[in-house]
Amino acid sequence: MVVINSCAVTNEAVKQTRQAIRRARRERPGAELVVTGCAAQIDPTAFAAMPEVDRVIGNAEKLQASAWASPEPVVVQDIMGVRETAPHLAASFSTHARAFVEVQNGCDHRCTFCAIPYGRGNSRSVPAGAVIDRVAQLAESHAEVVLTGVDLTSYGPDLPGAPSLGQLVERILAHVPRLRRLRLSSLDGIEVDDRLFALLTGEPRLMPHVHLSLQAGDDMILKRMKRRHSRAQSVALVERLRAARPEIAIGADLIAGFPTEDEAMFANTLALIADCGIVHAHIFPYSPRSGTPAARMPQVPPAIVKDRAARLRAEAGRVRDNWLQSLVGSTQQVLVERPGDRGHAGNFAEVRFSAQEIGSIVQVQITGVESNTLTATLPRHSREGGNPFSLQGIMDPRLRGDDEGESM
Repeated sequence: MVVINSCAVTNEAVKQTRQAIRRARRERPGAELVVTGCAAQIDPTAFAAMPEVDRVIGNAEKLQASAWASPEPVVVQDIMGVRETAPHLAASFSTHARAFVEVQNGCDHRCTFCAIPYGRGNSRSVPAGAVIDRVAQLAESHAEVVLTGVDLTSYGPDLPGAPSLGQLVERILAHVPRLRRLRLSSLDGIEVDDRLFALLTGEPRLMPHVHLSLQAGDDMILKRMKRRHSRAQSVALVERLRAARPEIAIGADLIAGFPTEDEAMFANTLALIADCGIVHAHIFPYSPRSGTPAARMPQVPPAIVKDRAARLRAEAGRVRDNWLQSLVGSTQQVLVERPGDRGHAGNFAEVRFSAQEIGSIVQVQITGVESNTLTATLPRHSREGGNPFSLQGIMDPRLRGDDEGESM
């Protein structure tokens, strides 16, 4: 069996899915070929019509054993009717230094450029008890856990008592004292309430790294995107975060060349990088997605979109370079993620230093910047100290006691 897990974020992603399907059929002519994921969920009929495809399985159904055993060629339900998300999606992560726990799926918002709600459904949350149990299990072998979701800050309203993301974080930190580092994935700044703000700025176990879904820095473009924040609100939030916790590093998603964007509108987004001190920038050239309102708006010529994306990346690189240089001489706690020499500090700056055990947290002295990466040395006490979170024993099947090393 060959499974193609499709993406629907852009028309190009759907095109690449079709190419992957045809390539898989050429390479494995006798295999059963199953397509699942967001593109298959949104347009199952189109994929079922491809001669290379044997079965199409929806996003909710792909987590159900019965769907894989079904003889039906198309097993896809209305994703908007799904009311649960799977707390078991966090696996053992035995070969990774950090673990990821999905606490929310789907999205109730309708940004004009985005088709993802039609592939993932409405927002739904994992009950806090299940999340805490999973984090507690993972904390036995991982020093850092990352909470993820399609729209993470919308966590909770569908659960009894309507808990917030801030309340979930509080409960995790209170009930899992062994967890040393907790990190949050992308946040919608307009939904950062006082409770979550207080945790982001005052809780040392919550990493000083805030990634915001900004998308643009011009109010008219934000309105046409159907975003819920203004430029001023984004800048004010970042200023408040930095005033309360100066070491916080800001990341952001930004789209270049959104329909109707003129040079003045683009200039506002370009300036936002410096205004917010965005050091972890994810820059996306706008790509129309069929069926979305933005695809019907007046489009910016592709060459201009490409140029604007390059200019955003250049400015983001300049701001990041200055930030990295400002860290030289500082002391950072680094989670070792690659065998030998590399990991990330709490602010998510990448750091290279001498060999350590993967999965350990070490204190390092930042000595310089090379190729967009910090270099560091280990103080003597860090070299001498042991670390209970090393994954070496978990990764080596001989030390694990497994009959087969690939069983986990």
